[in-house]
Amino acid sequence: MGASSSTDNKELSEKREIESLAASTGALPLLQRSFSKLADAHTNTVSFQSFKKSFTLSYKTTTCEGDKTVPDSFPRLLEHLGPSLVDLFFVPEKGGGLSWVEFARGYVKCCGRMSASMSYNTLLRVFHLTSQNAGFSSKLEFESDEADCKINGSVSTVELVMFLWMCWTMSWDGRSSRSTDLFLPDISHLVMSALVSCTESGASLDVWDSDVFGLELELPVGKFLTWALTTIPSLTECLSHFCNARLQHCLNAEDGSGPSKSAGGDDSASKTCENTLLTCGRAWAISLTSKNTLSEEILSSCFPCNGDEPNENLLYRSYHHGKGMNRLWDNVQGYHAPILLIVSASGGVEHEATSSERKWVIGAILQQGFENRDTFCGSSGNLFSISPVFHAFSSSGKEKNFAYSHLHPSGRVYDANPKPVGIGFGGTQGNERIFIDEDFAKITIRHHAVDKTYQPGSLFPNQGYLPVEALVSDVEAWALGGKAAKEVQEAYKKREELFTDQRRKIDLKTFTNWEDSPEKMMMDMMGNPNAPAREER
Repeated sequence: MGASSSTDNKELSEKREIESLAASTGALPLLQRSFSKLADAHTNTVSFQSFKKSFTLSYKTTTCEGDKTVPDSFPRLLEHLGPSLVDLFFVPEKGGGLSWVEFARGYVKCCGRMSASMSYNTLLRVFHLTSQNAGFSSKLEFESDEADCKINGSVSTVELVMFLWMCWTMSWDGRSSRSTDLFLPDISHLVMSALVSCTESGASLDVWDSDVFGLELELPVGKFLTWALTTIPSLTECLSHFCNARLQHCLNAEDGSGPSKSAGGDDSASKTCENTLLTCGRAWAISLTSKNTLSEEILSSCFPCNGDEPNENLLYRSYHHGKGMNRLWDNVQGYHAPILLIVSASGGVEHEATSSERKWVIGAILQQGFENRDTFCGSSGNLFSISPVFHAFSSSGKEKNFAYSHLHPSGRVYDANPKPVGIGFGGTQGNERIFIDEDFAKITIRHHAVDKTYQPGSLFPNQGYLPVEALVSDVEAWALGGKAAKEVQEAYKKREELFTDQRRKIDLKTFTNWEDSPEKMMMDMMGNPNAPAREER
């Protein structure tokens, strides 16, 4: 009896510990509801095979942004993703079914709170096992089954593309309303970023014209993890997102309230951002750079309700609204929340002793929106090299010259030392790291040595040390403050329109007879100043 009591206490203690770890993730209520729905009433366990089946992905069609070709091997990889994940973490000790403790423990192993490096180890382990089950060779080697074990080997370019697309699919699964079609983003800029950072031959790559599927390069896994942890740290959240979405789907399926599979409307991501600078792939890359509420706001730009309607998050686009600070200001004034500014430009770029016209895209996040001031402002910010190679440059903490946006003074008062009119980021006044002139015709990019506000790095490939001037092709401003900030801006615009209408109205009651009005007397005097003198004579 004493042994039985000791065993019960041990099981109870283990149950409390697992539930405490699951509660720290915020998913304990979801786990409890899904387990009660899936568990057999007699055995109080979840069938391992049925649970495995509920995690299986199946899509009728798979398309890619920009009409890029999707390898035939990728759909086969996705078929083994869910079952491989369940095999890796949700393992019944006695076979047959998963008990509550095994069910919760599997979730904690997969999605529990852990360090960033351990999260990436877990994600790579999922990819490695999925690749093996799909019949692909992998050069990754794990020294043990522990989450913090050392990983050896390398990742090929094709494997990197598959890995990133796998992570996107896990995030897409919960946002696509159970779509039967899968849409993949163009991630060439992310792949190029990894190749340039992790391989010796990356510096000599022609990043504008290279096809990532045609490159046969190997990335040492150590360097790859360093790049991933610094460039896209929130990528690992796709794992918990996928598991939560699958568990929620199990609940909806049991309740009969699951969303219907409909091809109509599910391709909204492919329709949206087709003609904008902020494509799905670029938005996803930017969203992966930080773990905050802005990430979800940026990514939501790729998933509108209706792809045929204009995206409400797009505050300004020079292609539609016209170029210039005044046109921008008409659309962003009153929006006091984070704004993502994206600029596309073209200019001469030197590469291997040759110079040619190249297009590149950069971006910046203004945490408080635009302010019409003749000095730098803002409390924090980020710069982005978006295309053709993606890099993120956060605050360095040394200076606070985050953003500069200045219009012409309305009074046109003479100023012996006029401030520059335009938009700038980093550096100092007159020597900004990025500066866009008031007409949005020219952008000047300076070397990071002039800037102590943002982290160092090139904003486009082969930037060099000298200032580079380029022609601005398009400018976009995207709202990242959610519905509340947009409502505040709408209220501000309505007040401004009301004041403008009031100033334009003329109160007729203030006028009596025109012949007796001061205005007529002044007009008569200006028209014929000698007339009153002749009348007196």
